[in-house]
Amino acid sequence: MGKTLFDKVWDKHVVRELDGGRCVLYIDRQYIHEVTSPVAFADLRTRGLKIYRPDQITATPDHNVPTIDQHLPLEAGESKDQVDTLARNCVDFGVEYFALENPNHGVVHIIGPEMGLTRPGMTIVCGDSHTSTHGAFGAVAFGIGTSEVEMVFASQCILQPKPKRMRITVNGKPGKGVGAKDIVLHIISKISASGGTGHFIEFAGEAIRGLSMEGRMTVCNMSIECGARGGIIAPDETTFTYLKGRARAPQGAEWDKAVARWKELYTDADAKFDTEYTFDTADIEPMITYGTNPGMGMGITGRIPAGSDPKALAYMGFKEGDPMLGKHVDYVFVGSCTNGRIEDFREFANAVKGRKKADNITAWLVPGSKMVEKQAYEEGLVDILKAAGFEFRQPGCSACLAMNADKIPAGKYSVSTSNRNFEGRQGPGARTLLAGPLVAAAAAVTGVVTDPRKLFNL
Repeated sequence: MGKTLFDKVWDKHVVRELDGGRCVLYIDRQYIHEVTSPVAFADLRTRGLKIYRPDQITATPDHNVPTIDQHLPLEAGESKDQVDTLARNCVDFGVEYFALENPNHGVVHIIGPEMGLTRPGMTIVCGDSHTSTHGAFGAVAFGIGTSEVEMVFASQCILQPKPKRMRITVNGKPGKGVGAKDIVLHIISKISASGGTGHFIEFAGEAIRGLSMEGRMTVCNMSIECGARGGIIAPDETTFTYLKGRARAPQGAEWDKAVARWKELYTDADAKFDTEYTFDTADIEPMITYGTNPGMGMGITGRIPAGSDPKALAYMGFKEGDPMLGKHVDYVFVGSCTNGRIEDFREFANAVKGRKKADNITAWLVPGSKMVEKQAYEEGLVDILKAAGFEFRQPGCSACLAMNADKIPAGKYSVSTSNRNFEGRQGPGARTLLAGPLVAAAAAVTGVVTDPRKLFNL
């Protein structure tokens, strides 16, 4: 019997299989940030251990860094302590560290692909659940806990059970105004926020193959929001074109050898999956969430379904049968490891060009990296945004999880391109409506939930 793409990558990295099905899995790259690494470093010191392979670890602060005035010293407090601790630990243990002022700084799941550190066939971990993003390259990538961060520090291996395999096929070409975020929110709304539990998802089909690498990263980023361990997409010419010439990607003859290996990374025709789903893009329109988990999503022209969780609706201030169109919005957030790439800001800027931000909207447009920030200025996107009344900030996780000053006030509504709409995720009492950049742009210029297809004549 043939193998799935996931099996091919996983099996190649198994050092030893233990009783009970757990595997000692070799890890090719570990990304770290300021929040989940301090205890792991402290335990290494206590045990008198060194990092086994520091050259396979990349560090950057992102979760709680400010997104304005990054040239100024950080204010005293927990955030500064965590950032300073990460910097000191990286010096002490010989780990490459991209500080705030470094041109490679940014959200950890954005800078890895940008630099060519994330590649097909790798195993990748980080003390962050959205490590699944890197699966867009044909890598097995997943989030881990602090004790496991330390395990990889000390041994470059991790102890993991092998997940079941799921394939989600999306057929057809997306309609006007439908992007990667809409596709994945549609999937999660259909299989639920727990539908992928225990599985690793391979995304396949014409709609997935037609996505850019930025779009594929969005899809894999959100794979864990249906409970899956991670998501993966087979590498192809789109993948190779994205990686070619990047600073840390293979060069010259090594590049040709790497591509030859990567072309073998696909699911065999006779491979079997534990679970399969198939969707059609004809059924997908721009999406928005109405509840307190990413599975509570709907097409933007629909109505909140009967039988929705009453506790979630009470928190959001909504009722069954309500249309989402016309709902008041206070904040718009574009950014995060889900939608903080240059493609997202191109889409948003092109949509709002020649228009003005609604007076009732506070908008935080936060690039995912210094590279995205630089591109946005060079391409004139920032000029478009400023002319429309928007402020373009500096890289960081920002209002995705509100660990810095970018918090949505209690009771306020935020249309957010991030990945989670849990109670209080964007600030205590904040009410989050997840959407893609186009739906965010439509809300930003109208002040209410709006169908971007009609507003922008798509």
